Amino acid sequence: MPILEVQNLTKKFGGLTATQEVSMTVEKSSITAVIGPNGAGKTTFFNMITGIYQPTSGIILLENEKINGLKPHDVSKAGISRTFQNIRLFNQMSVLENVLVGMHTHLKAGLLGILFNLPVIRKEEKEAEMHAYHLLDYVGLADLLNEKATNLSYGAQRRLEIARALAANPKVLLLDEPAAGMNPKETKDLTELIHRMRQEFNLTVILIEHDMKLVMEISEHIVVLDHGVKIAEGKPEDIRNNPKVIEAYLGSGAVQAG
Repeated sequence: MPILEVQNLTKKFGGLTATQEVSMTVEKSSITAVIGPNGAGKTTFFNMITGIYQPTSGIILLENEKINGLKPHDVSKAGISRTFQNIRLFNQMSVLENVLVGMHTHLKAGLLGILFNLPVIRKEEKEAEMHAYHLLDYVGLADLLNEKATNLSYGAQRRLEIARALAANPKVLLLDEPAAGMNPKETKDLTELIHRMRQEFNLTVILIEHDMKLVMEISEHIVVLDHGVKIAEGKPEDIRNNPKVIEAYLGSGAVQAG
């Protein structure tokens, strides 16, 4: 059953077309990869799904409800959360505080409740802290909850960003180059974490990734973009030997030589 449907999504910046009539159907509880060379329009595609950019044309449906036109916090509230290609943490805040930020769209505390420090607000804050702690434990960062985010290793910062995304209680999790900058051990651990998250949180995962070994190991469905256009999609075995995909990555000479 599809959880996310993208229909003819186009984004233009002045005279530049970043994506052109891209369509994709994502099945519930699946792992889908969006791949392509640099400048293919992948992050622009994610930015439209999450409300950072509004499409020039096209439709985005989450569980058959149209979500394009929503602000990013409303997209998050609807059930889509993400990480970023360039890590976006609050560096001077603690690890725990970073995860708590991810919960803000689901907390009920109003201004009056905060000002008067009402018992119901204190209870909600305590529950939020406990949930944040459990998420940090889940990604292996519970021992660092009071550490400033800026002091974490690169791999730990990536996992913190994932914990913050999980804090929004998403149905669909978008991961933008989650393995970028990771060593082989960290990449292997990430692969296992994504599989566990999908199963234990009943998540649908969509990732942008340049590590083709990771993509082929983890994905059930792959969509390939090149210069903003979808040039191929299918199972990993279909994509691996697709001439259009090989040409996009290696150039037409590689295809002719093959």
